[in-house]
Amino acid sequence: MGRAFEYRRAAKEKRWDKMSRTFPKLAKKITIAAKVSGPDPDLNAALRTAILNAKAQNMPKANIDAAIKRASGKDAADFTEVNYEGKGPHGVLVFVECATDNTTRTVANVKSYFNKVGGGLVPSGSLEFMFSRKAVFEFEKQEGMDLDELELELIDAGLEEIEENEGVVYAYADYTSFGDLNHALENLKIDVQKALLKRFPNDPLEFTEEQLEEIEKLLDKLDEDDDIQAVYTNIA
Repeated sequence: MGRAFEYRRAAKEKRWDKMSRTFPKLAKKITIAAKVSGPDPDLNAALRTAILNAKAQNMPKANIDAAIKRASGKDAADFTEVNYEGKGPHGVLVFVECATDNTTRTVANVKSYFNKVGGGLVPSGSLEFMFSRKAVFEFEKQEGMDLDELELELIDAGLEEIEENEGVVYAYADYTSFGDLNHALENLKIDVQKALLKRFPNDPLEFTEEQLEEIEKLLDKLDEDDDIQAVYTNIA
């Protein structure tokens, strides 16, 4: 019984630790969207999406409101969205998306994470063609929903693929169709839970368990950095 309790406590602590890192990143995305295009979600699609994704991660409304308010504050930081590309242990390719108020600090930190594991950054744009950038929408499959019919209705909005896994539907499009597909789903009154831009490796590679353990050390370091919004690899 003691061991089970310890396991539950460890799992809970890990979950809270993850949330403590996730919420600031979600808040930053909301603040950036509000600062660029205004604080009204009805008039700001990027803000609407950022709020949607924050709610999907159970971020409290008070945190969301505070992030929007922060955008209009006198001391609101000017965030720059910047990407870094690198090679990690065993040649794994890593694409890092950041939002930072200090690019000098961020690039120094990112470089150090790669250097410590024997990897390094590569010139910007080197890995761009190794990944496909996609818009991904997630929503629950409602009773009576026909995915074949839905696919036909969404194809003009840029839909490339639709699939279901354990009651959750995933709709994919090229990243340039993000707005069109989002609008089409809204018109169909589909309650989207998450709407993201993700990068998928064009040639994913298999790594051994031992190799993955070393790669995970780098990915954990990157994940812990508040300036880093998302990390993508070519791991299969």
